[in-house]
Amino acid sequence: MTLRSTAIALVSAALLLSSGCSILPESQPATLYRLPSSDIQPVTSDSMTTRQRLAVAAPQAGHLLSSNRILVYPEGNIVNVYEGARWQENASALLQSRLITGLQQSRLFASVGSDSLPSELLLLSELRHFQSDYATRPPTVKVQLDVQLVSTQNHASIATQSFTTSAQSISTDIPDVVDAFGAASDELTEQLVNWLANQQEATID
Repeated sequence: MTLRSTAIALVSAALLLSSGCSILPESQPATLYRLPSSDIQPVTSDSMTTRQRLAVAAPQAGHLLSSNRILVYPEGNIVNVYEGARWQENASALLQSRLITGLQQSRLFASVGSDSLPSELLLLSELRHFQSDYATRPPTVKVQLDVQLVSTQNHASIATQSFTTSAQSISTDIPDVVDAFGAASDELTEQLVNWLANQQEATID
């Protein structure tokens, strides 16, 4: 091919791309899911709410759990993801938002927000499990979160705990599996709220 013909071919390819045409098949857009949630009942009256502010950091997680793919264990030691379905944001950010909302509803603290806001207490965590597992049929969703409560004043660790919850889907359909993710996450949030309430009582005592 001559230099002139090569140049013509490159220009033609550029025009083809700029016009929005492609010889590659278009993939179907994924359906985005948010994490279903329910209200968390306050565990204390407004008069007993601590004056401390709590910041909740996004959980640390491995590369699959740090993405917006919906993780599934189909059988044995196989790890996979649901095709055509995504969380609306990364799984760790998704759970962070759920924890913040639940802790705000609990009224345990003067304020609850992300770790970009000033606070006296900081909740660090690691997301160990956030997947559906076909060890049962329909699958069961498992969530495991290891947490550490830290003072932002001196960076000292106050308490640590590991929470594991599960919820079985009513079917193998992805919307039902997503509902199970919501139920397991709500249970974990309630356990976390009760644990933090106990930490406050221990501090007061």
